[in-house]
Amino acid sequence: MHIQFAELPVFDQDRAKAFYTDNLACHVIADQSMGDGGWRWVELAFPYAVTNLHFIKRADAAPSAEPVLVLVDDDVEARVASFKAKGVEIVTEPQEAPWQPGRTVAEFRDSEGNRMVLASR
Repeated sequence: MHIQFAELPVFDQDRAKAFYTDNLACHVIADQSMGDGGWRWVELAFPYAVTNLHFIKRADAAPSAEPVLVLVDDDVEARVASFKAKGVEIVTEPQEAPWQPGRTVAEFRDSEGNRMVLASR
């Protein structure tokens, strides 16, 4: 069994789509109208991943207080440096995970203010 979708609460679908395609090399699987309200079914895929992202509508622009997604990366420090170069907000710098010695973690915010964890394998 695997997870088909990870749903992310977003306020601006175009801004979120640009963030994930530009910063995390996601590619667009679907971007189609969902009726009269202007909201679309936007589905993105991470390269070499089983889980796809689907954006769900958030009532307002208030960012999430807690992390909503954990991304695993082979080189957390390099990814954080890449994010910084692109102006991505880093919440916590890479550091050893207090719950798992030897594992590096960092936190950042996406374009919608969602707090994310970036962790080494």
